[in-house]
Amino acid sequence: MVTGQWLGYDGSFNQPGVQPGLQNAEFNLKAFTTAIPFLGFEGLVQIDYDVVPLIEARMNDATNVTIDTFATALYGNVANQQQMIGLPAAVDDGTFAATYGGITRATNQFWKSTYVHNGAATTPTRNLMMQYIAQVTKKNGEMPKMGICGVGTWTLLTQDFMGLERYVITPGDNFTEHSSVGAHAGFQACMVGGVPIYCDPKCPEGILYLLNTDYLSLYIHEKAGFQFTGFESTLPNGQFGYIGAILTLLELVSVKEQCHGKFDNLNFLNI
Repeated sequence: MVTGQWLGYDGSFNQPGVQPGLQNAEFNLKAFTTAIPFLGFEGLVQIDYDVVPLIEARMNDATNVTIDTFATALYGNVANQQQMIGLPAAVDDGTFAATYGGITRATNQFWKSTYVHNGAATTPTRNLMMQYIAQVTKKNGEMPKMGICGVGTWTLLTQDFMGLERYVITPGDNFTEHSSVGAHAGFQACMVGGVPIYCDPKCPEGILYLLNTDYLSLYIHEKAGFQFTGFESTLPNGQFGYIGAILTLLELVSVKEQCHGKFDNLNFLNI
């Protein structure tokens, strides 16, 4: 939003002008609801339940349905404006989503993420991950904070680490001295160049996302963040029973596209 210039010995400089250095991106919150029915006679026969109360089971399953739906949309939705716009559109260079947040990527280079499609299926290795991290970092000067890939893709990447594991113990100690589970092997995250790479069961195999979470957030409406409406009678509809709903308004928002990267056509294990 400003310009700089070199000065001469006299210290004079050109008068600054106002420059529009910001562009508004617009995102619409998406509504998601999970309805929970409870028929009147179900309640009557559940008074002396023996195992699990039905209403508790449905309330618990409402959480599972919500999490599964959000996770699916996070990695799968590009164009459906009624759903949360996921990473395939948020992390892109215009290949799959020409616009994002109302801003056209073709005419706004700053709104493009790094996207690499490997022409031939490529095995994920430490060297390759380092190259991808460097690509994203070079584009904007900031390193990604984390990487995400599918379970099979991540497991294949870990094989490039496993042969380098070393166990170091203090003389006189043993692996079970301070732990009830013995030696620790493997990783929860593969650290490459200071960037931890995790696996996510919902992430499609063969794809790696490098994300900077400083500029990527899931915005949730403060008045509609998994809010329960309470149960209301269904008698006006001619039915003896109750119905309630959980309502959420949310959207995934990225505000600095150059800080992210997507890399696909990676090899993975079929597990």
